[in-house]
Amino acid sequence: MQHYLALAAIVLLAGMVLVRSLIMSRHGTRALHFGKIDKKDFLIPPFVLFYLYLLAAAAFNLPPVSSQVFFGSPAAAWVGVALCLAGVCLMAYALVSFGRSFRVGIDTEHADRLVTTGVFSFSRNPIYVAFALVLAGQFLVLPNWILLVYLAGGVALFHRQVLREEAFLVQHYGDDYREYCRRVRRYL
Repeated sequence: MQHYLALAAIVLLAGMVLVRSLIMSRHGTRALHFGKIDKKDFLIPPFVLFYLYLLAAAAFNLPPVSSQVFFGSPAAAWVGVALCLAGVCLMAYALVSFGRSFRVGIDTEHADRLVTTGVFSFSRNPIYVAFALVLAGQFLVLPNWILLVYLAGGVALFHRQVLREEAFLVQHYGDDYREYCRRVRRYL
């Protein structure tokens, strides 16, 4: 059961982002700017597809890539499900809080207003926190070395992207963004 819920969490996260992007596109705003600044971002999708296979293999008894497990604790797996649920809820709240300013990647041409309300009043990067919560939860549901590597790699990639976005935000919003950084933490 926990494997299905862990898989559903990542599908929900991706689905929310894609649906939000499509809705914005219909209203004339291009929200997807993935790989626009750094073409190396296009190396990420194959790793994401492999990750989805790992989760689907566990949920649907497909051939596993690794059968090695660090621990087998139903309690830890349910804590993982709770983290996944928290990540999905945080993502939903972030998308609502973002409003029309939501973008995937850095939109250097049509940056919208600086969002500092809603979930952004206590985290400058709630979407990355949401993804990290889901990755951590999925590791607790399926505690093998591959998901641990994905968790560490994901957190490193999120942090790399946050630093890139912050550099742009300082350049674009100046003192308003610096003041926001003094009031609100980067993650939690």
